[in-house]
Amino acid sequence: MPLFNSPFLYKTQYKTAALILAAGNSTRMGGDISKQFMEVDGVPVLALTLMAYQNTPRITEIVVAARVEDFDEIAKIREKYGISKLRQVVAGGKDRRESAERAFSKISDDIRYVAIADGARCLITPEEIANVCVTAYRHRAASAAQKVVGTVKRATPRGAVIETVDRRNLWEAQTPQVFHVALYTAAMKKLKESGYSAVTDDNEIVERMGAKVQLVECSKQNMKITTPEDIAIATAILKMRKQSKEDRA
Repeated sequence: MPLFNSPFLYKTQYKTAALILAAGNSTRMGGDISKQFMEVDGVPVLALTLMAYQNTPRITEIVVAARVEDFDEIAKIREKYGISKLRQVVAGGKDRRESAERAFSKISDDIRYVAIADGARCLITPEEIANVCVTAYRHRAASAAQKVVGTVKRATPRGAVIETVDRRNLWEAQTPQVFHVALYTAAMKKLKESGYSAVTDDNEIVERMGAKVQLVECSKQNMKITTPEDIAIATAILKMRKQSKEDRA
């Protein structure tokens, strides 16, 4: 049975909230507009991301962490694109960890899992989201990821090669990253007590307390919009998906 259609999806003990992190400054994009609101095939990046989680049956509510100055724009997206699951928009923190923590503090009391995601990964599909969620229901922690396929070199700060790294067990983490609420709460508490805050994703928060995160292979199309070139690539992918859908109709 495909995970997207798994009976796990319909049991209340697996109720899941999506925490969408969209508080970055988009410094690599240039210009005045945040990457969250740049358009991919005519639709804002953040709107595409929110629609993917809106259309995932397992996701029962959404909390967005964003810059305060973007709240009005997000309200417009909610109205225009019918994001009825959007529970609240909260002010992002000084870094990813703090933004996730602020969003996490606003979930409903009956939520049992959280799916933490980059607002700029706008090409994730509902099927992929559900697959990561169901894997987390089995393992308490799961993350979207992609196997590393290129040749990887370890180098000095000046770029001199030290060695070629065996890539067979290397993965690039993506989002969503899905955790049981109790596990994530304990992991954040331990991280705070350690005084360490330089985490690059939420998997690391859980890893640092010794818990295992199960990786779920997702498409390389689950890219993070970071540079202007990414907008052009994402637009081409969306057009390809539309054409494929029309061809099947």
